[in-house]
Amino acid sequence: MAVYTGARPRSTFFPRRRLEASLLRPQAPALQPRRSRVAIRANRRPRLVGLVIGGIVVAFLLAFFSLVQTVRVSASGYDMGRLNAQYIQLENERQQIQSDIDRLGRQSAIRRQAIAGGLTQLPAPVVVSGR
Repeated sequence: MAVYTGARPRSTFFPRRRLEASLLRPQAPALQPRRSRVAIRANRRPRLVGLVIGGIVVAFLLAFFSLVQTVRVSASGYDMGRLNAQYIQLENERQQIQSDIDRLGRQSAIRRQAIAGGLTQLPAPVVVSGR
């Protein structure tokens, strides 16, 4: 194994581009290098670890995005249901108040409430003649 000046050890996570076999050993132009045998003999199989990890990360991000959207939709549905119930309750109160206003706005209801409150009708007016 040859050691070159300034050579660094290869990183296992981010392998650099490997030098072609023709650059390491000049060969005659008539000979074609056998890449598959050389690669297998030198344990230079393509590493799929990075692709697998990238695929897992992308799948996780897609699943997380889907989960966020599902939670947002269910929260919106919950809020809509709560607001709809509150609207129905307010509408019922409005109808009750309107019926009370209609019922209590009549003259007989006002007279009954005044009598219940201790008020009585005024007696007939007394007319005093002036001499």
